[in-house]
Amino acid sequence: MAAGFTERRQFILKLVVEEFIQNASPVASETIVRKYGLPVSSATVRNELSALEEMGYLTHWHTSAGRVPTDSGYRFFVENLMELASLSLEEQRTIRHQFYQVRGEFDQWIQLAGAILARTAQNASVVTFPRAEQLIFKSVELIAIHDTVVLVVLVFHGGTIKQQTLNLEQARGQEELRRVAAHISEQCSNCTISQVEAILERECKQQPPGFNELELQVLEMVTHAMRQFEDQIQDQIHSDGLLEMFSQPEFNPTLKREEDAQRAVTRMRRMLEILKSGRGLDSLISQVLTSEGVQVIIGGEHSENEMREYSVVLARYGVSGELAGVLGVIGPTRMAYPRSISTVRYISFVMSDLLSDLYGIDAARIE
Repeated sequence: MAAGFTERRQFILKLVVEEFIQNASPVASETIVRKYGLPVSSATVRNELSALEEMGYLTHWHTSAGRVPTDSGYRFFVENLMELASLSLEEQRTIRHQFYQVRGEFDQWIQLAGAILARTAQNASVVTFPRAEQLIFKSVELIAIHDTVVLVVLVFHGGTIKQQTLNLEQARGQEELRRVAAHISEQCSNCTISQVEAILERECKQQPPGFNELELQVLEMVTHAMRQFEDQIQDQIHSDGLLEMFSQPEFNPTLKREEDAQRAVTRMRRMLEILKSGRGLDSLISQVLTSEGVQVIIGGEHSENEMREYSVVLARYGVSGELAGVLGVIGPTRMAYPRSISTVRYISFVMSDLLSDLYGIDAARIE
């Protein structure tokens, strides 16, 4: 903690952040003294605000006398000052009831999670479909469907199944295809993508190879399919809540200053591109999949320039060691962090419980 960061300064910073989050207007010393009944003068509070600005926790817009939080101010608030309360029991019951109404329909769970997150946090939501925490090969089946055309059925741990067709140079009997599938399944069972690739590389170099030509061809397809699956995770992001987020003042194009209005429109376009392409979110989602608890990334903490006007609150959900996805909210840095964090945490709990029940997995949920 910075030297001179007294309890009074921390308290005033807390009030400024909460006031700005609620009203989206720069906070003046007079407002703090009058609204919260502080036993000090406006001049004293003004001096404290100046000190907090020098410390990098507050700044001011244009010639306004009021202060607004910086990214550092929000970070200190999130880590040290905010009062994090759980969703009310009534809200929790309502949310649980909504999910259990579509019990067993996982696509609907994803959509419902996005809608609840957006409505409760009043910002855009993102939800990824769950996948095996690490894609593990289980078995392969080869089925002759037409002369030289074979259906390849790849089965992975966690219930994921991929189907592709393979064109052969010459027709193969079903019995031969069965032996090929059994050999590959035996050699590659319980292997990760890197382990399967290592087997393929070894067999290509080995003389004579332990796999015949057809087996090598199928094994190459297996590695390609696994790698493609790994790369496609970000293509399965469900988003919701654009109307909720665009109702925030930061996206209001009718602001008095022309430059502010132009900036609002630019923000809208940028957010639409982020949610459409996943740019800026993909690396965050990968990080959260290997992290514990709720992750909060604020403004300039993002590595991508496009994300530096936004904050993201994300959490992993699923069953530990089996399946995992990511859900959360994205919005301007002036975000109701306590509400957003509580909502993301609770929805991740609900989704974890539902996944555990759906797959019959008797394992600890991700928290």
